[in-house]
Amino acid sequence: MTSPAGPPPTGGDSGEQKRLKLLAVTACPTGIAHTYMAAEKLAQAAESRGVDMKVETQGSIGAENVLDDNDVSTADGVIIAADKDVDLSRFAGKRVLTVGVAEGIRHPEQLIERVLSAPVHTAGGTPTAPSAGGKERSVGYKALMNGVSYMIPFVVVGGLLIAISLSLGGHTDPSGGLVIPKDSFWMDVNNIGVIGFTLMVPILSGYIAYAIGDRPALVPGMIGGWIANTGELYDSKAGAGFIGAIVTGFLAGYLVLWIKKVKVPKFVQPIMPIIVIPIVATTALGLFFVYVIGKPISWVFEHLTSWLSGMTGTSAILLGAILGLMIAFDMGGPVNKTAFLFGAGLIATGNQTVMGMCAAAIPVMPLGQGVATLIRKRLYTEQERETGLASLFIGCFGISEGAIPFAAARPAQVIPANMLGGAVAGAIAGVAGVEDAVPHGGPIVAVLGAVSGVPMFFVAVVIGSVVTALTTVALVDLSERRRRGEAVAGAGTAGLAPTPAPALVGAGVGASGAGVGASAADAVGTVAPAGAVGETPGAGAVGETPGAGAVGETPGAGAVGETPGAGAVGERPGAGAVGETPDAGAVVAQRGVPEAEAVEAGDAGEGADEVLSGYLTEQTVKVELGAADKESAIREMAGLLAHTGKVADVDELVATALRREAQGTTGLGEEIAIPHAKTDAVTAPVVGFARSTEGVEWGSLDGTKARLVFMIAVPEAAAGDEHLRILALLSRKLMDAGFRERLLAAGDESAVLGVLGEIR
Repeated sequence: MTSPAGPPPTGGDSGEQKRLKLLAVTACPTGIAHTYMAAEKLAQAAESRGVDMKVETQGSIGAENVLDDNDVSTADGVIIAADKDVDLSRFAGKRVLTVGVAEGIRHPEQLIERVLSAPVHTAGGTPTAPSAGGKERSVGYKALMNGVSYMIPFVVVGGLLIAISLSLGGHTDPSGGLVIPKDSFWMDVNNIGVIGFTLMVPILSGYIAYAIGDRPALVPGMIGGWIANTGELYDSKAGAGFIGAIVTGFLAGYLVLWIKKVKVPKFVQPIMPIIVIPIVATTALGLFFVYVIGKPISWVFEHLTSWLSGMTGTSAILLGAILGLMIAFDMGGPVNKTAFLFGAGLIATGNQTVMGMCAAAIPVMPLGQGVATLIRKRLYTEQERETGLASLFIGCFGISEGAIPFAAARPAQVIPANMLGGAVAGAIAGVAGVEDAVPHGGPIVAVLGAVSGVPMFFVAVVIGSVVTALTTVALVDLSERRRRGEAVAGAGTAGLAPTPAPALVGAGVGASGAGVGASAADAVGTVAPAGAVGETPGAGAVGETPGAGAVGETPGAGAVGETPGAGAVGERPGAGAVGETPDAGAVVAQRGVPEAEAVEAGDAGEGADEVLSGYLTEQTVKVELGAADKESAIREMAGLLAHTGKVADVDELVATALRREAQGTTGLGEEIAIPHAKTDAVTAPVVGFARSTEGVEWGSLDGTKARLVFMIAVPEAAAGDEHLRILALLSRKLMDAGFRERLLAAGDESAVLGVLGEIR
């Protein structure tokens, strides 16, 4: 049992001042650089004030220096400097101050003073929201990415099983669309896939709620999502689909947070999270959706159907475009279902043209989003790219839900792109008089002979998909450029963000899943600027050989880098993601020796002349960076790294590093920046270091210009923990003001290496 919090210690029986004892936890969802830098700054501030402090770091390699019960019981206060959820239950009865990780780097002295008057954390209490200084993304964004990241497997598994069963066991039937014989093996496979699709929407809702309100919000979120997707419960022929799930997820999460704030007797507190909160929140949310939200959805469905019925004699181009817009809007929601059922209902009257328009628009969304992940890979996380491949396959079988993960992650960019492509496909099919005899869409119905005007049907599908893909890429790229501009202008912006994609993130939050992101989706590593490609001798043109120091190799061959909590560097949460599936943003500066020698050196252990286990050499050091702005500095650094022969595509390396900057600045303050990229634009891990006399504006946490720049690039396939441990050493050492001064004062590459050799 922990000792209750009281006033700060003032003295003991001996008359001596009792030494204050504080604890701290630092954590960042996107990596570990900020985690360890905050830990070092807090420890330094505590030591300078005669305060005993133990700091637990929760980095991508797991928790280190873990606080035990004895530490907690004797502590006078606890500082939580984190941009992700930290379990506070073990600190019940203690004064707890919760801020963003950036505050731990920028104002450690203030935190030590503030924690003495911080509120006492009670059992079952909710974490205090981090201060604005350390937030990298809003709670809402990370929650959305968390839901998307958990939903993706259900979309992929359900969609692929349905597609396989239809292709191998289905046949066209004018009375029932694409039909699989009952009691057949393929019907069983299809039913399993349908279950996956059915669970997709509740999972999205449930994990959005979970990211906001923690475990008590999971049940109301999932049940609310099920209700949203079941139109029969509120007299609608179609459920609200994934848009309804997003609504119920946020409602459930924030409703649970509100209920948690209600004061209850102590004897009720133990059952609040497992009985009271889930029951109350589920009942309230369910009834609210059925009686308040559901009625408007039913009204929309009915009136859209009536409106479409009045347009049957209008222009084929206009009707096709409208149907395409509706099909693409919510992919299985009420608007989509209205258009689909309208077309399907006209088949029995002999009018198959309307269904032909719908059939051409149905596959455009998944096909277009899949193509987008292929033509601009750098805009997407690894998880998104994998989902894109599945989306291409699913789209061929007329399953529009394959695009839902992309729409949920980036609604402002993806939904308009889907609608534009759907409208184009529908209009072309309408003009060409394409007919579909079965209530189903996609290339599969044409292959099985249910479509007349097959050539123009495929023309409509292809053009619509290309329009969707190109529009998506343009809108996402524009969004990233805007965010990048804000990041460059916003000096002092705190934190690192999750995954581009929004993460699909994987980003899972909420759990917090990485980083929603989380998310997911974000990688955090640290990278050093590179010299221009035609630098003069001594500028650090490198001659490293591939193969030395790949992540996870023998001792001495590890990598320097950081693991993103929400997705790989260069993704998108978020992942968060997606973002948000965490990836290892490994980074390495390898030794400029042949591979065989590198292995021998690794076996022999670290030599006295090695820096960072031999990963940083004189060949990857540049004493004067010529660039005046961040983008130019990253390009110059990429050029320097290219001299090693390990950079296959300099432009892609630069683009990936800039995308990482758009997620959140890698300017860490104290005149330090560590840009990084995890991308197949490099064939082997490589690290560089450069110094800038004037400094480069990097949007650093403390507003300082970056004069010490480390750049790290690593292939997608790199993995392992050694590089993370080395980065932790680097992050901590860079918090030493004397070390930074010596690094700035070093006269040449050899002297710089001598200073960096202090990192052990």
